[in-house]
Amino acid sequence: MNSLRTTLIFVAIVVGATAHGDDGVDKITPLFSSNEVLDVTLRGPFSTIMRERSEEEDRAATLTYDDAVEGSVTVELGIQARGRFRRQARVCKWAPLRLNFKKSSLENTVFAGSDKMKLVTHCRNNSDRYTQALLAEHLAYRILNLVTDASFRVRLLRITYVDTDKDDRERIELGFLIEHKNQVARRIGLDTNDAQQTTIDALDARHTNLGSVYQLLIGNTDFSPIRAAPEEACCHNYVLFGAEHGRMLAIPYDFDMSGIVDAPHAAPNPRFGLRSVQDRLYRGRCVNNEHIEASVQAFLDQKQAIYDLVDGNELFQPGKRKGTLRFINEFFATIERPDRIRRQLIDGCLS
Repeated sequence: MNSLRTTLIFVAIVVGATAHGDDGVDKITPLFSSNEVLDVTLRGPFSTIMRERSEEEDRAATLTYDDAVEGSVTVELGIQARGRFRRQARVCKWAPLRLNFKKSSLENTVFAGSDKMKLVTHCRNNSDRYTQALLAEHLAYRILNLVTDASFRVRLLRITYVDTDKDDRERIELGFLIEHKNQVARRIGLDTNDAQQTTIDALDARHTNLGSVYQLLIGNTDFSPIRAAPEEACCHNYVLFGAEHGRMLAIPYDFDMSGIVDAPHAAPNPRFGLRSVQDRLYRGRCVNNEHIEASVQAFLDQKQAIYDLVDGNELFQPGKRKGTLRFINEFFATIERPDRIRRQLIDGCLS
């Protein structure tokens, strides 16, 4: 066990207000209906999982948590490593995980309605910097939740890992679960779309531009809403929803290369000539410029709520909180000035 237990005991994440009415609120699974830190114990052969890093084979495991009514609840699941970049041992000693729940064991649990789910892990053991980066990536998802329901919800976990390969050796780390794309589809009333590629014209222009301004806020350039990276499904760090031309939604995920996260392994894409991931570059499309005013206003409307998310997270160390607030301040200094909007967004768009 490590010193994280003492830091986390009294912590809960402030629940942010939504930017608009949530028509899908009754379709939110129990797990994502709260933003409080959930304590869980994951028991499984983690030494084997981290050594093999297989995306083909699940390893049997259990997850246990305490329920206010039922007491201690244990569910069965399979666990495997996942991802591309962070699955590499040179990048993350503790790979991201995919949890494959057995649906028969989920009835009347907080995981009801779940199936396969991505777990973002701490990447490296006993590393405050990586833990702070994880918290910042969790924050990035929460910020997008404030301005649109068409976004992936997340739930922060305090995880006690019990390694059955090492005589039940324990360690406690933070992690967070990401809503499965099928859960998002059910909540927003659109089917997932497995197209190999698409076009900007096929996407909902207003939502796409909102995402472009959001990517500017978090300082992210590692994405494409219309194309995949080599050997990936479409689209790069986006998931497509809907089928009607001009109405499809592209919803972003995976923000570890963004400036707001500033992960130790993060580096800017060399094609853009940026010195650091904290150098911003707007990558919105010119064809969607008519929606910039509405996109900017959506974030201005949620400005205080965004700051409240940062200030309300007691898990942020003082230095990380200060750096995050500075980074967000720079974004609002841009969108609160018409001349800067003109120069950086309208004139800086992609044709």
